[in-house]
Amino acid sequence: MLSKDVLQEFIFDCEIRNLSTRTTKHYNQNVTKLLLYLEREYKVKDLEKISPPLLKSYIIYLKSLQLKESYINSLLKAANSFFNYCVTEEYLKDNPMKKVKYLKEPITIISTFSDDEVKKMISYFKGTRFLDIRNKLIMIMLFDTGIRNSELCELKMSNVRNTHILIHGKGNKERVVPISPILNKALIKYENIRKIYIKDKIAYQTEYLFLSQKGKMLTKEAVERIVRTCGEGCGIRTTIRCSPHTCRHYFAQA
Repeated sequence: MLSKDVLQEFIFDCEIRNLSTRTTKHYNQNVTKLLLYLEREYKVKDLEKISPPLLKSYIIYLKSLQLKESYINSLLKAANSFFNYCVTEEYLKDNPMKKVKYLKEPITIISTFSDDEVKKMISYFKGTRFLDIRNKLIMIMLFDTGIRNSELCELKMSNVRNTHILIHGKGNKERVVPISPILNKALIKYENIRKIYIKDKIAYQTEYLFLSQKGKMLTKEAVERIVRTCGEGCGIRTTIRCSPHTCRHYFAQA
C-alpha cells in the first residue's frame, strides 16, 4: 500500500480524534518529509518497504543538515505516531521505529527574566485606553498563571470564573489556575473598559476574553509583539528572549 495514501487516512483520523489543528499539521508536514526522503533517495513508496535501516539513514541525513537534536526527535516522534496508527489498522505488523533510538538531547538551562525585570514589564503599559489596559492584563496573566500563548488567545469570557480560570490546554486537557489579587484587579479593570469598547459592535467576536483593536480574536503573533515591545521598552537584557514562552519559564522557575 502506498505510504502517502495511509498518511491521508492517518491525518483524517487525527481530525476525527479532535487533535489540535497545530498537532495535525505537525504530523502531516513531518511525516510527509520522511516519505519524500524515502521516495527520493531509495525509490520507496510502499509502506511495507519502510525499514529501521532506512529510518536510520534518514536520521543521518537530518544530522548532516546540522539540525538540532530536539528538532530531529520531533520529526521521529511524528513518524512513530504514524507507524503506530499503521500497526493499529493492521497495515503493518510491527512499528519500524521500535528499533530506532531517539537522539540524546543536550541539557540546556533556559535563561529567563529576573524579578526586577518582571516588575518593570508588568508596570510598562500605562494609561486608560483599551489597548493599554488589555496589554497590561496580558503581561500580568502570562507571568501570574504560566499560561501558553495559544491558550491565552483562545480564552473565552466563560472561562473566567470568580476565583479561577478554566484553561483548555494541549490535547484538549483542562486545568484550573487560581486568580490572584493582582490578576483579579487587572481583570476587573479590563472587563469594565471592554464592555464600553464592544458596546453596539455586532461584528466583534465578543465570546473571546482578549480582543484585537478590530474586535477579533487575538493572534499569537500579536501577543508575541506585545511581549517583545514591552521587553524592549523596559530595557530587558539582550541575552533574554522576550516572548510569551519565556514568561512561562519564569512562572515555572519562580
